[in-house]
Amino acid sequence: MLRFGNRIGVWMYRTLDGRLASGSKDVHVLMLTTPGRRTGVPRSTCVRYLDTPDGLIVWGTGSGSRQDPDWFRNLRAAETTEVQIGAKHSLMHARELTGPERHTMWTNVILREDPGIGRFATKAKRTIPVAVLEPVEK
Repeated sequence: MLRFGNRIGVWMYRTLDGRLASGSKDVHVLMLTTPGRRTGVPRSTCVRYLDTPDGLIVWGTGSGSRQDPDWFRNLRAAETTEVQIGAKHSLMHARELTGPERHTMWTNVILREDPGIGRFATKAKRTIPVAVLEPVEK
């Protein structure tokens, strides 16, 4: 069911250039298109993000699943990912945050923005991965 919902979300994002993507003006959603880590086939998904001075921050709660979401595992394996925000497309590099840097971003930025996200970490019983997306230099 989640895969079907993702397909609808991706179709809507592409068709409407991101309008109506989140249902709230306070929640920002981008679309990632990343090669599958096993197949190399481009996979798209819409994820929530925060725009920070460090770059665009994304995190992989997987709605509280016990394993990291496929899109995040693909992001880890890829050299670059295409990011669409509204009608704008950019090629970006993802850098997974670890250790104190990840903890600081999770606690002081993500949870401060929306404390409710913490329930997914509790449900998942795993460390939620966090990445910063940075533009690829041309």
